Amino acid sequence: MKSSTIKSIVIVFGLTLFISTSSFGQSGNKQERKKPPTFSELIKQMDTNEDGKLSKEEVKGPLKDEFSTIDTDEDGFISEKEFEKAPKPKRRERK
Repeated sequence: MKSSTIKSIVIVFGLTLFISTSSFGQSGNKQERKKPPTFSELIKQMDTNEDGKLSKEEVKGPLKDEFSTIDTDEDGFISEKEFEKAPKPKRRERK
């Protein structure tokens, strides 16, 4: 009687452990969405002359590619207002 009780407890414990481990493993595979950087974060990263604006020479990546679209007043800089009104980049399709 004792050995069957111990076997049952071990089996229940093993199944519980297996189920909880597999459920945590699946949730860990999801990729967290990255939030787009704020203007102040971009200033900290890219504003090399520390003037509070981003010139075409200072920016990189999608900002550089879309600089003329974002720089609506055509002064050669991206201000915070222009950045906030800029069109958002399109998401890449999943494969």
